[in-house]
Amino acid sequence: MNARDVQRYKRLLLAKLDELSTMHADAEAELHIRLHQTDARLLRSIEDALARISQDGFGVCEVCKQDISKARLEAVPWTRLCRDCKEHEQN
Repeated sequence: MNARDVQRYKRLLLAKLDELSTMHADAEAELHIRLHQTDARLLRSIEDALARISQDGFGVCEVCKQDISKARLEAVPWTRLCRDCKEHEQN
């Protein structure tokens, strides 16, 4: 293989490396944005739960008005819905 071919392949490889690096950076930036949005929603849910505590509404399902189980509150203390209502919401 001559020097000109080697340089050509080197340029192709560097171009592909640059393309992959750019794609990786874009994917990483998108992931960071999604994580930030998820964190913002979680923060808002936690703040809402704290407000429900101060208003004596914590632990009561907003749909059926029944108590949310302690097990569910242990797992997801910011929840607004009991397990049954959450399952119906998802369907």
